[in-house]
Amino acid sequence: MGLRETKKQQTRRAIADAALPLFLERGFDRVTVAEVARHVGVSAQTVFNYFPTKEDLFFDRQAEVEGELAAIVRDRQPGRCPVEAVRDQLVEALERDRSEFPTSDLGLRFWQVLQDSPALRAREREIAEGVELALAAELEKEGTVPVPAVLAGAIAGIHRAVQRELRRRVMAGEDGAQVRRELVTVARTAFDTLCHGLHGA
Repeated sequence: MGLRETKKQQTRRAIADAALPLFLERGFDRVTVAEVARHVGVSAQTVFNYFPTKEDLFFDRQAEVEGELAAIVRDRQPGRCPVEAVRDQLVEALERDRSEFPTSDLGLRFWQVLQDSPALRAREREIAEGVELALAAELEKEGTVPVPAVLAGAIAGIHRAVQRELRRRVMAGEDGAQVRRELVTVARTAFDTLCHGLHGA
């Protein structure tokens, strides 16, 4: 990566790092792009050059998230069921309390801000659609399943449902560690049933 690209990445990171604390403190709808720009010392137009919409500031890892399941399937060991590969990633994330499953106070605040904003909830649905489309495209390239879009929807649906259940229960006051342990079992059962059905078909 050249110096110019490095500086661009640093600027993008600085903008995102300035935006998130403001959103968490005051809520998404009460923070303007101009305020974020002032905190970084750049113009509002510069912010929009890196983040075309305000929602992009909140979901600054959108592209990475949308391609994550497709990457897991693409990088799995040859001959391994794609469902198993996604299952193991999800289980590991739950067991390690990784960042996509935050149950800390900061994570809960992130979820609450998202829940309180119709615009963010709409963008979250768009991201979920992007995840499915990217996964379907990867499965189609492999040519190993008859209807890639259907399998992609099933895999991504389970993945999303587990995330949603974790969020719901932890935001309702349940112990995060206990909920994650229970959802590990749920995720294993759901994905194993899908994988067995795929290979039994």
